[in-house]
Amino acid sequence: MIIGSDALNLIYFDDAILAQKITNIALIFIIFEGGFRTRREALRFVFGPALTLATFGIVLTAATLGLLIYYVTSFSLLYSFLIGCIISSTDAAAVFTIFRQQSVKKHVSTTLEVESATNDPMAILLTVVTIQIITGQTKNVPFFLINLAWQLGGGIGIGWIIGKIGSQLFDKLEVENRGYYHVMSIAVSLLAFGFADSIHSNGIIAVFFAGYWLGNSDFVYRRGVGSFIEGISTFSNMALFLLLGVLVFPKSLIPVWKEGLLITLLMIFAARPIVIFVCTWPFKFRFKEKLFIIWGGIKGAVPIVLATYPAAYGIDKNHHIFNIVFFAVFLSCLLQGTTMRWVATKLRLSMPARPKAMHSIELITMRKSDFDVFEIQIPDTSRIDGKKIRELTLPPAALIISIIRENRIIPAKGDTVLKKQDIVFVLATSKEINRINTELST
Repeated sequence: MIIGSDALNLIYFDDAILAQKITNIALIFIIFEGGFRTRREALRFVFGPALTLATFGIVLTAATLGLLIYYVTSFSLLYSFLIGCIISSTDAAAVFTIFRQQSVKKHVSTTLEVESATNDPMAILLTVVTIQIITGQTKNVPFFLINLAWQLGGGIGIGWIIGKIGSQLFDKLEVENRGYYHVMSIAVSLLAFGFADSIHSNGIIAVFFAGYWLGNSDFVYRRGVGSFIEGISTFSNMALFLLLGVLVFPKSLIPVWKEGLLITLLMIFAARPIVIFVCTWPFKFRFKEKLFIIWGGIKGAVPIVLATYPAAYGIDKNHHIFNIVFFAVFLSCLLQGTTMRWVATKLRLSMPARPKAMHSIELITMRKSDFDVFEIQIPDTSRIDGKKIRELTLPPAALIISIIRENRIIPAKGDTVLKKQDIVFVLATSKEINRINTELST
């Protein structure tokens, strides 16, 4: 915003259609990484509440916020619902970043993480459908409902197919240059979107589920691919915000600040609480845990990208909706994002922070292998505190290869003494790691 035309005037950019095309490409990698990072185990752990919030919760958020906007502003019902759809999803990047810095009770933090990672496709689908209704593209109701089902079901199916094919391609690639695996990961994400889009299904949903199935598959060079996908997603997030910041004219936010502030307050203190209390009612959450989940509904990149859609479709030529959404997201990041750690402490949901190792050891292999390097932290209560490595009863094929203690790397030898809070790197098979973890942690 500072380098744009309203401040330093270094870059002039006001093309919402071009911005939408560029941000859609960035969105593919952001959504793909969200799916890739969603672990099947985490999904099972909080399947009920997280998936309810990511699907029905998005619909309820859009409907509730849309009605509130309709009754307190001059927007028509459809335009109010459109704003509700645009701003309904939460930001995965913000939530993951905060939980890297602050440990919160697992079932609460995992619920928020999975919700934020999986709710973008539904918000995008609702936004596109609402725009189609406003522009009169849905006059045939039965056809519209069939098309909606195809958008959702076709996207999930194509994502599953591409994810499974992708894992097989990685295994068959067999090249020495690791860069080809990076190129393959880009190809898989773009293929999922392009294939779905070419048969008029939902490309974003296909991308998410392709990432999910690929991320939960065992394939060659999986960790390296995961690091690259995380990197390109981070780059896409930063590029997206830079582009959208240039697109914003700060002086244009002044006329909408009252509406933006009002919508933000309705979103945080009315719509989000209603949705959380309704969607978590069947599940076992305490009142203070629900309060934290309410406060964790931070908005981010996706709502701003979706805010470019109305202008691209010719129904927001003066960028009024875009400016309101941008202002609301800015306030959400400022108000909620900077206070989540404080709120977690006040609600007594914080947990002792796990030591963060400044060193990492990974097994990089270009061939299929049952072995991997696993990171295990020795807790304060472990009975092996003060024991030598040779005194442990580890599986014969398992090997402790290194120890991180007070951010120093200590070579592992038979007479090396283990201490509490050590971070131990173990070379073992995935079948044996649970036994090893029990041995080191209890």
